Amino acid sequence: MKRFAGVLLNTLVANVTTTFVWFAFTFWVYLGTRSMLATALVGGSFMLLVAISGIPIGTFVDHTRKKRVMVAATTVPLITFTAGGLIYASVGPAQVLDLGGLWFWLFAVLMLVGATVANARNIALSTTVTLMVAVSDRSRANGLVGAVQGVSALVTSVFAGLSIGFLGMGWTIAIAIVGLALTSVHLIFVRIEEERIVIVSRRVGFGLAGSISAVRSVPGLAALVAFTAFNNLLGGAYMTLMDPYGLELFSVQVWGLLGGACATGFIVGGLTVARAGLGTNPLRTMLWLLMAMGLIASLFTIRELAWLYVLGIWAYMALVPAVEAAEQTVIQQAIPLRRQGRVFGLAQAVESAAAPISAFTLGPLVELLVVPWSRSADGRATLEPALGSGEMRGAALLFLICGLMLIIAAAAAFKTRAYASLSRLLGATSRRDSGPGSVDPTEVEQSSSPEAASPLPPATKDGRSRATGSSPARGDVR
Repeated sequence: MKRFAGVLLNTLVANVTTTFVWFAFTFWVYLGTRSMLATALVGGSFMLLVAISGIPIGTFVDHTRKKRVMVAATTVPLITFTAGGLIYASVGPAQVLDLGGLWFWLFAVLMLVGATVANARNIALSTTVTLMVAVSDRSRANGLVGAVQGVSALVTSVFAGLSIGFLGMGWTIAIAIVGLALTSVHLIFVRIEEERIVIVSRRVGFGLAGSISAVRSVPGLAALVAFTAFNNLLGGAYMTLMDPYGLELFSVQVWGLLGGACATGFIVGGLTVARAGLGTNPLRTMLWLLMAMGLIASLFTIRELAWLYVLGIWAYMALVPAVEAAEQTVIQQAIPLRRQGRVFGLAQAVESAAAPISAFTLGPLVELLVVPWSRSADGRATLEPALGSGEMRGAALLFLICGLMLIIAAAAAFKTRAYASLSRLLGATSRRDSGPGSVDPTEVEQSSSPEAASPLPPATKDGRSRATGSSPARGDVR
């Protein structure tokens, strides 16, 4: 756990840096264009790239030592952010903010690529929990991961708002470059021992086929992935609407500070999970929490009140770490370590693909139809009895609808066969604690070669078998 804490610390600094740039870029684009369509395109494009890259990154994580993954996830953003900074310094902010110009899209692509590749670190971190933490402690470790994400969100929101408000985008990129450089230096001293050699059948694909095969091997897991994708479909609505709503109520500096204050909900929620766990059935806990999140999302904009909006965001964020920890715990207990990267990657791809659908749909819909109608005489008269008055009542209507849909979906999930199957599996695995990074003998797939008729003994650091001193045959082990 001490070494795992070092991994968490490095992840915290890296996530703060990359998320800081992304938050700042989103704020900067909206303030420079005052267009919800622009923020929807930026946010939706990011989620689309995450979806497309999820499976390849998951496969890369499975086939690469986790520290090397983290090195790559730090180096690539450092390069792209540096290139973006050079463009900004060369052509100036006015040309970069021209949505119809080449420079905006080139700059945006560099920011997007850096933020997307940095996401490989999060997939690697989920598998590192399995590698370094015992089964009985994984839900708590996942809670610590949620707390770290909360600290990251707190710091990045505050810094992004203040940085854009007082320094501008140029200095923001410069700060990020320094942060990533320091992270790279610290990563040299981080230790992640990963000596196990696990035999992989040639029948298992290492791309989409392998990811789907791993998910389908566990009854009910595909339904869990589909359900979380639906949740992210609603999350795309929040991604599209929350920043414009907040920036209409507050200045960018105040909104950044309030975003940081709301992110303390992540910390409180993550530490609560780290201390108390998720109960005997994390899946049941997740569904109840999703119903609570739907209720919050239905009510936190029911009146255009600043304190209600901030309180609702804080409460919503306090529940997010437990929901994410529950999903991660289910995958970590149901899937062997050697295939978890692909499963986390597939889950991320499917879930992330849902958000751009709602973002790309709601962005134009809100800006061109819903908001103008809600500000008309007929719209005000229709919405005022339920949602009160204000300039953002159209957005409030969509928040209400999405929240009610989440409540209904989570309640219905209790009655499904997938819920019953996964609950039985979690009950069985919780009674069998095999220690950190453990893989049951039945989980080790056999190679088609005669030499690999049984699992190999643990490997030494140079990759040679302790039993024979010989290197394993190429292609038979990974």
